Amino acid sequence: MKNKEIYIGLGIGVAVTTLLILIFRKKPTENIENMEVEKTWDSKTDDKIKTLHPKLRGIASKFINEVEKKLGIRLRITDGLRTFAEQNKLYAQGRTTAGKIVTNAKGGQSYHNYGLAFDCYLTENGKVTFKKAVNSEIAKIGKDLGLEWGGEWKTLKDMPHFQLTKGKTSELLALHNAKKTDSEGYVLV
Repeated sequence: MKNKEIYIGLGIGVAVTTLLILIFRKKPTENIENMEVEKTWDSKTDDKIKTLHPKLRGIASKFINEVEKKLGIRLRITDGLRTFAEQNKLYAQGRTTAGKIVTNAKGGQSYHNYGLAFDCYLTENGKVTFKKAVNSEIAKIGKDLGLEWGGEWKTLKDMPHFQLTKGKTSELLALHNAKKTDSEGYVLV
């Protein structure tokens, strides 16, 4: 009789644990991608968010607002959508033009080229500061929203960079080249 009670107790314990996991687990990224766009503290950031892919706009605004709410840090998005020509110019920096290397991605190889990435910096008195970098505490908020953080890359760490990976950039380029885009020109992902 004791063994039967133990098995029943274990079964109930497993069922309750499974139910709690289902209730409290993170929402799937699909729901996050349909998040409403919120106003942020910063009109310049709001303007950059408007350049992002529709699936990233709500996530980006939520990220900026959550960092301010939870950490008391105001971030500014400085880069969003980039043309292939702008990306090639950045790629040339430190290679064929003056400056240090800032990217390993040519035009078409960056999530920026599809509006699926943004760069953000901390601010002081409403102005971007380079004294402090995006850290793992800030990055955790972005990662909880489904973003990949450039600060965790193995080579050429990109501390201000966050992206919503929707397939490989080669797949995105193929969609772009095949004109599989929405009415605004963003690839259909």
